[in-house]
Amino acid sequence: MATNFVEELKWRGMLHDAMPGTEEHLMSGLQSAYVGIDPTADSLHIGHLVGVMMLRHFQLAGHKPYALIGGATGMIGDPSGKSAERNLLDEATLRHNQASIKEQLSRFLDFDSASDNGAVLVNNYDWMKKFSFLDFIRDIGKHITVNYMMAKDSVKKRLSAEAKEGMSFTEFTYQLVQGYDFLHLYREYNCTLQMGGSDQWGNITTGTELLRRIGNGKGYALTCPLITKADGTKFGKTEGGNIWLDADRTSPYRFYQYWLNTSDEDAEKYIKIFTFLSKQEIEELVEEHKQAPHLRALQKRLAEEITVMVHSKEDLENAQKASNILFGKSTSDDLKKLNEQTFLDVFDGVPQAEISKSELADGLDMIGALADKTGFLGSNSEARRELKQNSISVNKEKVKADFLITESDLINDKFVLLQRGKKNYFVLVVS
Repeated sequence: MATNFVEELKWRGMLHDAMPGTEEHLMSGLQSAYVGIDPTADSLHIGHLVGVMMLRHFQLAGHKPYALIGGATGMIGDPSGKSAERNLLDEATLRHNQASIKEQLSRFLDFDSASDNGAVLVNNYDWMKKFSFLDFIRDIGKHITVNYMMAKDSVKKRLSAEAKEGMSFTEFTYQLVQGYDFLHLYREYNCTLQMGGSDQWGNITTGTELLRRIGNGKGYALTCPLITKADGTKFGKTEGGNIWLDADRTSPYRFYQYWLNTSDEDAEKYIKIFTFLSKQEIEELVEEHKQAPHLRALQKRLAEEITVMVHSKEDLENAQKASNILFGKSTSDDLKKLNEQTFLDVFDGVPQAEISKSELADGLDMIGALADKTGFLGSNSEARRELKQNSISVNKEKVKADFLITESDLINDKFVLLQRGKKNYFVLVVS
C-alpha cells in the first residue's frame, strides 16, 4: 500500500469520524469504498469536492474507489441537512446528469486504469428499479426497526418541534435505500467502506447494520467534516448561488476569484483539503504567507491548483489575465480576448447603458458616449473637462475629445468599456 489513507485524511483535516477498526482494515490490503453523489444537476459544485477528493486520496493510497450516482435516491430526496423536500427527477434527466458528472469526475479519478484499483461509476437506480415495494419491505425493511430509524439525527431534526415541515414517508425510507446500496455493493463488489460528510453518519451506519444483519458481513464507515467558512457564511455559495464545476454555470474566472478571495484562515484550511500538495509544500507556503500576508501566497496557490484541476492551465491563465484587467495594466487586445460570460463576470455590478448599433454607424462622439447618451458623467461640460485632462479611456486606451466609437471597438460584438481615471468603469451595451 502506497500510503496510510486515514493518516493522510487526518493531517489534511478531512477526517471527522471513523468506525473502530477502519484504519486497520484498510492497511490489511486493497479495499473498496464508495461515496454517494446526488445527481440533481448535470454538474457537481464545490460542495461535492470533499467527497471526490476523499475518493482520489483513496485511489492514490492503492485502493479501489466507487462513485455512486444516486439515481434512485435522487428520485426521493435525502432528508439530511434539509428542511424541506426536494424536487424529484425523471430517468432521462438523471441519465444526462450522470454522464455529465462522470466526465467531471474523470478529472480526479482514473476510470480507465487496467490495474486492480481503477475507479468505477455505478448508479443505484440500476438495481433499485427492479425492486417492487413489497419485495423491499419484506426483504430489507423487516431487518431494521422503526425505533432504530427514529434515533437518527437527520430524522429527529425533521420531526422536532422547531421544524417548519414534517417528513414524508418517502424521505423516512431514504436511510433504508441508502443502506441497501451499501449491502448491494458489498455483495457485488466486496465494497466494505462507505464515506461521506459527517451529516451522513446515520445513513452510513444503517448500511453497516444491514451488512451485519443480512449480508453476515462487516462494513465500515468514515466521514469528513462539513466544510465551513471562518466568517460563518456558507461554503461554496455566493450571492449568485452555487460555485459549479461546469464552466457554463460558473465561469473559470469566477471560479478562480472565489478561491482567491478566501480569508487567510480559510485558505490555510482549504489548501490541505482541495489540493494534492504535500505536507512539506503546504507548511512552507503557510510560513511564507505568515511572513507577508499582503502577498496572499496561500490564496494564489490554492486558486491556481484547483482551477487547473477542475478546468485547465489555459483557463487559469485566462482567469489571471481577466483579473489583471481590473487591477493591473492591460490593453484593448486583452479585453477583446474575453468571452462574453467572463467579460460580464469581470464587470459585474459596473453601471451600464444600452445604445443601438445604428448609433455607431457614423461613429459615436465622446461627449455623447460619456454624458448625453449614457449618463456616465453628469454633464457635457464635465465630459469635456475630463477629456481635456486626459482621464478618459475607451477599452483601456486613452482617447481625446475627437475620438469616435465605431463597430471596430466592440468587444464580443456587443460591449464598449468606458473608463474615467483608474477605477471608474462604465459598460456600453450595444444592441
